[in-house]
Amino acid sequence: MSSFRPGRLVGISVGTVVILSLGIYGPATLLGPLPRVTATTVIPASTTAAPTPPVLSANGASAITVLAATTSDASGTISTGTASTSAATASAATTSTAIPEPLAVAGTTQALPMASIAKVVTALVVLDEKPIVTGESGPVVTLTAADFQSYLDYDKAGARSVTVFADEQWTELELLQGLLLGSSNNHADSLARWAFGSVDAYVVAANAWLAHNGLADTAVVDATGLHDASAGTATDLARLAGLAAIDPIVSAMLESPASALANRRGVQNTTSYLPEEGITGISRSYTDAAGVCFLFTAEISDGASSFTFSGAYIGEPSYDALTADLTALMASARTGVGPLPVLAAGDAYATFESAWGDDASAVVGVSRTRYAWQAASPEAATVTLKDFTTARTGANIGQVQLSVAGEKLSAALKLDQAINDPGVGWRLLHPVMMISALLDQ
Repeated sequence: MSSFRPGRLVGISVGTVVILSLGIYGPATLLGPLPRVTATTVIPASTTAAPTPPVLSANGASAITVLAATTSDASGTISTGTASTSAATASAATTSTAIPEPLAVAGTTQALPMASIAKVVTALVVLDEKPIVTGESGPVVTLTAADFQSYLDYDKAGARSVTVFADEQWTELELLQGLLLGSSNNHADSLARWAFGSVDAYVVAANAWLAHNGLADTAVVDATGLHDASAGTATDLARLAGLAAIDPIVSAMLESPASALANRRGVQNTTSYLPEEGITGISRSYTDAAGVCFLFTAEISDGASSFTFSGAYIGEPSYDALTADLTALMASARTGVGPLPVLAAGDAYATFESAWGDDASAVVGVSRTRYAWQAASPEAATVTLKDFTTARTGANIGQVQLSVAGEKLSAALKLDQAINDPGVGWRLLHPVMMISALLDQ
């Protein structure tokens, strides 16, 4: 019987470790995964000119918000701002539209009487209830004795009105033209009664519509805006202007007011104001409580690109003040609107370093430029990167996203130079890193 010697046990153990090491070390280092590169996000140096803020009114309350911006990227792609909507859309009220943040707000943030801007609410709410197919005139409405009496009452009170008679027939489009272009108070009541059965029922529906469309700080108690309690904030009303401008029925009406109601009497376009400044009026009115109120859109264009915004001025003391304030706004727009290099090709948003000494940067591959109001710098960028160990020059290794002028923009990030495999020598000489990378997998 042989004896068991301690020295033999040690020898077997050492031999086993050596054999196992020889069996694992080579494959782990030569064939195993490399350590991932280390990524560090960076902020590229800004090359954008100092922002030019909008000049708003010191009177009452005012606000402007992005409506649409159309331009082309370096790739040649035509891009349109997120607040815009195709004219083929049936109605602003039936479309889910993102609520744009205001570009600028001035004056009080409290709701103020809005005069005939309330009629824009009436038009959109009626179109939501009784949609008109684009290019058509809608149903024929036979006016009643109540409609004739409304005309008599408003005419006697000296409020804006357009003559109607009982049993007259108007199309829905003609009634809307009398409401918006003529700012007819009796047409507001007639449309409310026709679409909802009564003005009171209309008021309930209108306030629900306002809340549904994110205009929670605005409320109406009538269809005309003559009541002081029909009031809204400048921010809400600027957004309301945007909803009106993208409604195909309303926008078509405003684009061709000269032919509107050609066979009807007493209708003049009350909305137009300072068109030479690039302004399209949507509603212009005055009451003692509200002062001068104006709802509008405005466009700045360089011929190839354009930028459109909507706005609201409420509580202006006079039309002279409104003229001066709008002229100052448009002067600031002509200075502030232009090509905004939001994401410039070659700008680095991250750097990479490998354990074996290679380094590279994640750069914007294709520029993203927007024709916009440089009223504020873009928000901080969000950078998303892929995990990798080696990659060729130009490889897509992530994305950068930011928001500017209410629009989300993104661009692919490319590797500006390759990070290559370090080779057999480095792998064999760095077993700890290699085995750690294998365990990480």
